[in-house]
Amino acid sequence: MALILSLETSTKVCSVCLSKDNTIIAKKELFEANSHATHLTIFIQELFNELEDISIQDIDAVAVSSGPGSYTGLRIGVSVAKGICYALSKPLIAITSLESLAQSVINHPELEGKVDENTMFCPMIDARRMEVYTVLFDASMKMKDKISAEIIEEDSYQDELKESSIVFLGDGAEKCKETIKSSNAIFLDGQAPLARNMVNIAHAKFELQDFVDVAYFEPFYLKDFVATTPKKKIF
Repeated sequence: MALILSLETSTKVCSVCLSKDNTIIAKKELFEANSHATHLTIFIQELFNELEDISIQDIDAVAVSSGPGSYTGLRIGVSVAKGICYALSKPLIAITSLESLAQSVINHPELEGKVDENTMFCPMIDARRMEVYTVLFDASMKMKDKISAEIIEEDSYQDELKESSIVFLGDGAEKCKETIKSSNAIFLDGQAPLARNMVNIAHAKFELQDFVDVAYFEPFYLKDFVATTPKKKIF
């Protein structure tokens, strides 16, 4: 039995979730850009304040999104997760943002009757312009390749789409609808990496004692941080 606090901050969504043995006890989510710095720790505090018989000292581990995704969001999430683990002497579990995004398709009502044992799932996180962070999963939710940054073009995934259907999801997939054309391409709108979708993976990793080093763990950025210059000058 394990009580795990999960944090997901890899995209514009700020979310936290407390779970026990794969069952969600409480969660908080905010679909608002640039909200992580102001809301993440408040969400955690509010979550435990609302639970009468559970405090943050009772948790057995913290699970955090390891990326890829927003550089700033990942830094904030990992920093908070590390701080809790240090303070409470608890282990840290790392889960990729694409894994938690892919989990959102499980038992999704819009996919009923549209998928089979050959269906693949392609979570995509926006990486600016026509580039996305992505990886293919098979029907059993196993990665078929390594996570990568891909520029989406008209011939992207065409070989795979000839053989089976692919469910595309995430904010990266939404901008690719007009580029990826196939009757086997299924686009699932409104999906994002969320802390509640980390629950099953987090508990499986806890059972295996699959932890990362709290002192040395760093997010998986995939690409170097690039600072942008505002178009409108202040002075």
